[in-house]
Formats: sequence, C-alpha cells, structure tokens
Amino acid sequence: MLRRSFLSCPLAALAAAQDLPLKQFEPKSMLNVAEHPVPKAMFPVIDFHTHLSWAARSSQGVALTGDRNFIATPEDLLPVMDRKNLRTLVNLTGGYEHGLEAAIARFDKAKPGRFLTMTEPAWARANQPDYAKTQAGLIQSAKRAGACGVKVLKTLGLYLKENINDGTLVQVDDPRFDPMWDACGQLGLPVAIHVSDPVAFFLPTDKYNERYEELSNHPDWSFHGPQFPSNDELLAARNRVFARHPKTQFVALHAGNFAEDLASVSASLDKHPNMHIDIAARIGELGRQPRTARRFFDKYQDRILFGTDAVPNGIETPQQIFGDRLYEIYYRFLETEDEYFDYAPASIPPQGRWRIYGIGLPPRILRKIYFENAAKLLKQPKL
Repeated sequence: MLRRSFLSCPLAALAAAQDLPLKQFEPKSMLNVAEHPVPKAMFPVIDFHTHLSWAARSSQGVALTGDRNFIATPEDLLPVMDRKNLRTLVNLTGGYEHGLEAAIARFDKAKPGRFLTMTEPAWARANQPDYAKTQAGLIQSAKRAGACGVKVLKTLGLYLKENINDGTLVQVDDPRFDPMWDACGQLGLPVAIHVSDPVAFFLPTDKYNERYEELSNHPDWSFHGPQFPSNDELLAARNRVFARHPKTQFVALHAGNFAEDLASVSASLDKHPNMHIDIAARIGELGRQPRTARRFFDKYQDRILFGTDAVPNGIETPQQIFGDRLYEIYYRFLETEDEYFDYAPASIPPQGRWRIYGIGLPPRILRKIYFENAAKLLKQPKL
C-alpha cells in the first residue's frame, strides 16, 4: 500500500510553513456579487464633518491657542467637490479668535457657500476665573465672525483636566459650561459634540479586541484603565447636557458615539428631541449591520447628517483621506444594496477586518441625509 509522507500532506505542509504576520495578510475575496459603483451622489451633499485645519495641542490633547495650521486651500478641494456633487464642506476645527477669523477668510469668504467653519471652545482657559462668562462671550464673537456652529472635541471628557498636578478629568456635564451651551442655543449655533470613541477603545488591547491592529498602530487611542471614564459614563454625562439645554441643537458625532449599539443610540434620540447624529467614520460599523441600520435610517431620517471625518492628506488614518474614493464608498453604502465591499480606501481595513453591505436608501431619504437635514441646522438655502 502506498502511503503519502507526512510532508506531502497539504495540511502538514501548511503547518510547516512559516507563520504569516497579520499585518501582511491581505486576503482577496472569492465572492462573486454584483457591484454598482456610485461616482456621484444622487443629490447635492453637505459634508457636515471635515477637518481643514488643526491646532498645536498639549500632551493632554488641549489646543494651546485658537490659531490653526491649514492643510489645504479651496483650490485643492474644489475639483473633488465638483466631481462628487459636494455642495459644501463644513470645517469643524476652525479654532477661535484670530484662528477662526483666518479660517473663515481662507475658506468661507473665498468661496461663499462651498465652505462653512465651526468654532471651538477655549479649553486652555477652562481653569481661569470667570471662564463661563468668557467662553459665552467667545461664542458670541464667533457668531459675529461668521462661525456656523461649535465643535466639541473629545478633549472634554477624556483629556481636559482640572489641573496638571492632580490629573482629575473635567466632567462632560460640568456646570461651568452651561453658559456656553445656552449661548449656542440662543444664537442658533448647533453643537457638534464628540465625547467618546469606539467601545473597543475602552477594552484591553488583547487577542479578543476586534480593533487590535488599529490600537496596536495607535496605542494612544486606547482609553482602557481606571484613569479614564467608561463609554457608558461619558454618554450618560453627555445626555445630561442634552436634557439640561433643550433649546440647543446637538449633533452627536460618529453615529452618536455608539455605532456598535444602535438600540442605545435610538433610546437617546427618542429621549432627547434636540439630538441629531452624523455618520462620519462609522460606515464600517453601520455597514456590517445593514438590516438594523436600514431600519434606523428610516426611523430617524430627519435627524441623520452626512459626514465623513475627511482630512486632506489623511494626517491620521487612511480612512480619512479626502478624495474621490472616500466619497464613492459612502455613496455606495447609502445608495446601493451591494454586498461585502470595503468601507475605507485602504488595502488593510483600518478599523477591523470586515467588509460592509449597502443599505439602499430611497431618494426621499437620501435627499435628507445628503443635504436637507444639515441645511436646516446650519441655516443654509434649500435645494
């Protein structure tokens, strides 16, 4: 009887092969399914969530001044915008005082209607006497300068400390910020608020963490440990702010900071009529639960805004690089029922090793997501 040697066995040969490092593993799907590229959005688009300028920040993540470094010009961005049917880009990180004025001059005034700029709180002054009054005044000045809203980075909740020595984090619902929230409501400025991150960022970076690669590449993105509040604590504090300031409109960024649990986001939306969400940098989560996401979009079609978290030159991760490919993926997710496609323009998925499915929204909902909901909040002309 002929016997195959151990080494001639395919399984044995595989076992004897050298281990392949995970970072080199780039599998090509053998699935053969229909593809429907969407090179241009069905309706004009307001991208509610982009970053066209950044600030120098301290080790605690606090902007040192209101000044900004610009990473693009209108001329850099307009060709992509015109190809992709992007009516307007909203720059969330516009700074304050002179930085804000410079951002508005560079974008908004240079190309009216194509760019809008939000201001940011002066977190570096939060420990100064009379901060509450000062910050409310800065919001009023920002409105006069032309700001379209206020962006709250996760500086509040995860980085901002009472002082450098004791390390105590300032709470999201700290009453010193109440005058700022009230000023936003009185002036009709929506607040784009980001206070948390994916749930996996609050877990150990181990073999069970579905974002192991992402956190290994960016260990400073981890908020696991007793020095940080939990995701639940951050969102509860944020929701208390929403409840205390019902006349202020809040946009909870990144799918309400809980794209992994749309039932929780739904509960928050149901409880707080002044809450909206955007989908920036979360189609990787939304697209792997397409049936749940489709029902969610149908129910909250008047309170969901289009956003990408786009940054020219992709200074943080590949999923953020402003360009044709980024928008084509978002449009495909929203407009088609395509199956199992990449959620980001990168050879290795930046958030986790999965692919997504389109949710095929009808035109009446697409029109709202792409343009109308943001235009209403930002007080922009109708289509």
